[in-house]
Amino acid sequence: MMARSLPRYACTFLLLSTLLIGLPACGTRSFRLKNVAKSDIDLVADAHFREADELLRTLMIKLYKRNPRELARTPGMTIKSRMLQVFAKSPVPVSAEVGGRTSIAAIDLCFDPAFAGDRVLALVEGLRGMMLEAYGNRPEQFLFDSLDEQKLYKSARNIEIVVWRLSNRLNEKGAPFLLTNSLPGEEANLSFERLFGKLIAIQDMMARITADSGNRTINKVVHGIASSALFPIGL
Repeated sequence: MMARSLPRYACTFLLLSTLLIGLPACGTRSFRLKNVAKSDIDLVADAHFREADELLRTLMIKLYKRNPRELARTPGMTIKSRMLQVFAKSPVPVSAEVGGRTSIAAIDLCFDPAFAGDRVLALVEGLRGMMLEAYGNRPEQFLFDSLDEQKLYKSARNIEIVVWRLSNRLNEKGAPFLLTNSLPGEEANLSFERLFGKLIAIQDMMARITADSGNRTINKVVHGIASSALFPIGL
C-alpha cells in the first residue's frame, strides 16, 4: 500500500529538523538559529522594519530637542525614559497619556487643538504603532507569515500626510503643533525632511517587494494631502 503524502507543514518540520541536526555545535557567531525558519523575504522585511524603527528613534530624539516644552509636560520625564516607553517592547504599549490610542488615532491626537499632552509622544507612538500594524503587528517575520502590500503602501501615504500636517496645520496661536524644519529667519534645517523621506521610501520599497513576491499589484490611491484623513491600515 502506498504511503500517504505528508502535509506541507509536516514536510517543512522534517526539513528544519534535518537542518538543525546537521548544524555544527561550533557554528559561526553570526548565525542565528531562528533564521532557519525565515525565507529570504522574511529577512528582507526584518531588515526594513529595523531600519524604520531606528529612524523613528532618531526622529523622537530630534523632535524633543526641537520641542522641549513637550517633554516638560510630564514632570521628571527624560528623552531616555520616553524612548524606553515607546521602543522597549513590541508591540507598542498603549499609553494612558494618549488616551489609550495607537496607530493613526494617536497620530491624529498630535494635531488635535484640544489635546494638552505630549504631542511628540502621541506622534511617535502613533507612527510606530502604524508601522507595526503595516507589518502584521509582528516586528519579525517567519515562514508562514505573510505581509500585505496595501498596508505597507498606505502607511507610506500616511507619513506623507503627517509631513504636510507638521508644516501646514496650525494651533490657535497660528504656530505649528510641533516644530520641525526651519522657521523664517533660522538657519536652514532639512534633517526632518530627510528622515521622513527615508521612512516613506522604506515603506514603499517593502510594499513593492511584497507585491512582486506574490505577483500582485498595489492599488494606488490619488489623494489631496491637504484634505485627506489618514488611511486606516487594517482595512
